[in-house]
Amino acid sequence: MDAFSKIATALAERAGSAADAIIPETKFQELSLDSLDVAELIMDLEDTFSVTIDMAQLGATVGQSLLYF
Repeated sequence: MDAFSKIATALAERAGSAADAIIPETKFQELSLDSLDVAELIMDLEDTFSVTIDMAQLGATVGQSLLYF
């Protein structure tokens, strides 16, 4: 599974949507995630990929978040 697929799957689980409905152009706001959901998602992704993600630098779309991976 590539990085985008892992991110899409994690987002879908939190948003209660289908992973295949999430595309790189999907905006985080469109997924109706609150700030706690986003913070938990970021912590999970940091653990999964062994990276550090600066929430202030996180892009507006799922595709922009791939810059960290």
